[in-house]
Amino acid sequence: MSTTASRILSLRVGLPRELGTAGAAHPMERPWTSAIFKEPISGPVWLSRTGFAGDGQADLKVHGGVEKAVLAYAAAHYDFWRQRLERADVGPGAFGENLVLSGGAEDSACIGDVLRLGGARVQVSQPRQPCWKPARRWGHKDLSLLIQETGRTGWYYRVLEEGSVREGDAVELLERPFPAFTVAFANHAMHGHDPDAAAALAECPLLSPGWRESLRRRARGTRGDDRPRLEGPNSAG
Repeated sequence: MSTTASRILSLRVGLPRELGTAGAAHPMERPWTSAIFKEPISGPVWLSRTGFAGDGQADLKVHGGVEKAVLAYAAAHYDFWRQRLERADVGPGAFGENLVLSGGAEDSACIGDVLRLGGARVQVSQPRQPCWKPARRWGHKDLSLLIQETGRTGWYYRVLEEGSVREGDAVELLERPFPAFTVAFANHAMHGHDPDAAAALAECPLLSPGWRESLRRRARGTRGDDRPRLEGPNSAG
């Protein structure tokens, strides 16, 4: 199997930075630390098992690692967000993504897909579960929930083979072992109150271990509260 599904329109990296204003009265303006601001890189960048050279995450308990080494996002979504947020400046890098892809979206990327990116080989591991930081960045308290509810989440790659990647590289689909388990289906299984879908996806061996365990709980009818992840300190008094 070898088809070219899309191309890398933008490759972006960034390190954590301190943001916000000390003593601010509004929670959305208070100090916070994030690596959500990613800058475009036009030349080749080395992709290791844990991500691109020069990239980082502020909270390693929930971001980064081998299962979430690279965050990809469909360029087709930006028009929707510009209209929904009424902001013309929403574009590549808006949500902390490393790769902006010209084609495909959550309904066409599948868990377990193996792809060639330049000199590297990667595999789709899970959808992105948005935390409160996109909402903080754009000053829209409900944004993280909207990302989750609309399914415009993006998805993560694990790195199977390290190599050099650059803007403009083709994204070549090499293997698709689970065509039924699209990223869109995975989002539905996690957030759609569908125990059967959760149980089915939990058995996928190429889904990240954390998602498999969460889906097993949902299949049993047990689910946690998403609000701490989605709202975080944005709702603090």
